[in-house]
Amino acid sequence: MSEPRLNDPHAPLNRTWMQRDLNALWHPCTQMKDHEHYPLIPVRRGEGVWLEDMAGQHYLDAISSWWVNILGHANPRINAKLRTQMNKLEHVILSGFTHEPVIQLSERLGRITPEGLGHCFYGDNGSAAIEIALKMSLHYWRNIGRPEKRRFLTITNGYHGETVGALSVSDLGLYAAPYESLLFDVLKVPSPDCFGLPREQWDEHAARMFVHMEQAVAQHAHELAAVILEPLVQCAGGMRMYPPSYLTRLRALCDHHGVQLIVDEIAVGFGRTGTLFACEQAGIRPDYLCLSKALTGGYLPLSVVLTTDQIYDAFYDDYTTMKAFLHSHSYTGNALACATALATLDILEEDDVIAGNRHRAQRMAAAAETFRTHPHVGDVRQTGMIVAIEMVKDKASLTPFPFEERRGMRAYEVALAHGVLLRPLGNVLYWMPPYIISDDEIDHLAEVTALALEAATAS
Repeated sequence: MSEPRLNDPHAPLNRTWMQRDLNALWHPCTQMKDHEHYPLIPVRRGEGVWLEDMAGQHYLDAISSWWVNILGHANPRINAKLRTQMNKLEHVILSGFTHEPVIQLSERLGRITPEGLGHCFYGDNGSAAIEIALKMSLHYWRNIGRPEKRRFLTITNGYHGETVGALSVSDLGLYAAPYESLLFDVLKVPSPDCFGLPREQWDEHAARMFVHMEQAVAQHAHELAAVILEPLVQCAGGMRMYPPSYLTRLRALCDHHGVQLIVDEIAVGFGRTGTLFACEQAGIRPDYLCLSKALTGGYLPLSVVLTTDQIYDAFYDDYTTMKAFLHSHSYTGNALACATALATLDILEEDDVIAGNRHRAQRMAAAAETFRTHPHVGDVRQTGMIVAIEMVKDKASLTPFPFEERRGMRAYEVALAHGVLLRPLGNVLYWMPPYIISDDEIDHLAEVTALALEAATAS
């Protein structure tokens, strides 16, 4: 690509739309006062990995618009499927009624997920999927006469969403602290994340950390409904990573003690980690598999919880027994969303996207390798098409920069000026681009990241 000129996020056309926005909107995960300084980018169109603002400036979407847009913006094949469905049926109540796209999607998910997950329960977003899984697990134990099994166990630094149940089983105080009085008590053990360790030591470290999980499950099995965690990558927790061997051990441990396992693949499902689902790499089948984000290719909100016949059967009884699972959402199984999900699965299969991702992951690894020697980079880690570069104040001790310095936001500003959306997680810069990113675009991403890193870590 030609040498890009510097973007001006404050260009007059952008500034006009930004002011109209700030007069009317309250944005997610945002301290709104920040926009007195940081530009709010009004986007008028997207194509492939690129976004275009109102001033005609382009930005490489290095984070897949919060990890959802895996096949590129304005994907023509998803567009075509969506237009066809719009002319047939947009939505119908899914209680007492059904429709073709939701049946086809459910059948297909049952075929491609780990064997034994045969029933789909739909929600609108990732947090809703977690709420469904938590309630379903609790209700399952009640239905089979074990109401004392009502607690949940998770690992530290995890994140599962913003609703009350999802926030309760998360462990990021930044999000949860103001609502502590609303949250229920959850058991937590140290995360097996391998920050700062070479890859060859990951399995050994995870095995040492698993001792904490063994002790907690053994001690609390009588009251535990389920263990819940994100497999392989703790995304919102700074893209901290751990090996599949931890999950393999965990599945065996849960089986031994009669505890269910909820796997949250909302952020990593559908090819992000190198396999279609992260739990495949551990050779496990969870009791509940939570999916969302990439499910519709970034087009429409949709989530799903897949579970087993054994769990489904515990709710299947005469109405008067009051065992039915009465959770519901107005837009459950929306036909348009299901159609985009089917189109996404078509592309993943027909284009052998997962195989292509292995090449892209190798290219990303090579492009990120140079950051390892940077004096203020404490760790460069990768799982599939996720690369994280963690900035530190002191490389030898891995001492972090104080969060008040907002080094990540310094990098964000520089990257925007050079045409890249590189949204940080604290002091962590990460790449999580759409699967259609080209080699040249990966190289461009690396070049801009280098500039942003230098600016962010300068004293």
